[in-house]
Amino acid sequence: MKLAGRHRLIRLPLHAARVVCALLSCLFAFQVTARELQVVGTYFPRIYEQSADGRFTGLGPAVLESMAGSLRSELHFELHPWARAQHMVERGEADILVGPYRTPERELRFAFAAKPFYQDRILFYARSDVDVAWNGNYADLQGRRVAVVRGWVYGGQFEAAREWLQPIPVESVENGLRMLMAGRIELLASNQRNTLPHLVALKQQVSVRELSPLIDVQRGYFAFPRDAAHVQLRQRFDEVFQQLVDNGALRRLAEPLQVSVP
Repeated sequence: MKLAGRHRLIRLPLHAARVVCALLSCLFAFQVTARELQVVGTYFPRIYEQSADGRFTGLGPAVLESMAGSLRSELHFELHPWARAQHMVERGEADILVGPYRTPERELRFAFAAKPFYQDRILFYARSDVDVAWNGNYADLQGRRVAVVRGWVYGGQFEAAREWLQPIPVESVENGLRMLMAGRIELLASNQRNTLPHLVALKQQVSVRELSPLIDVQRGYFAFPRDAAHVQLRQRFDEVFQQLVDNGALRRLAEPLQVSVP
């Protein structure tokens, strides 16, 4: 007589048992390797933003979210002042920094992704009612009141002229535009992507003009801590990101955001 509720032992064929073990091993490996990646950055219009309801938007989060499954990672986004975000990644307190331009000085602090994910046009901005000449020769700007956003880089030629140009640092693009409109500076060096939304918000699209030629075109990257613990992440990131470039996904993500990609 069989007892009610007694479970029968099911014996699997040897090959089936091996398949089950392999599947369980893969699942266990995924659980072990999967981890949360802390992503940090500052407010970059259309690149890294946080909406009123707390969601992170822009090309940076869009790219990372599309890669998260392949990286076997959850993502935790945070918004910080730019200097703070950089220090967190430099010290290994965060895993990914969104959007820095690549410079020799920064290469000593961060490990950059192999390829950039966006590019910016860098320009001088001036008041429309003020005659300021700019033909690409920095020597002509000597004595002019030129402002730059603190912590930003503007390309090789500008950086070479920075010491004698002695630009005035401002804390943000918005502050720089307000100083420009008040006549406290004559030129503001900024990128087009960051500047246009502020001009619209300040209703100064007509009062402020872009000067040509361009100062430079700068490309923005994802960056990581320069430590052994992040080597595998960087390598896997580069592999997956290359797939986004090759299959056109990066361009498709950037188009509705009106962000230029390399």
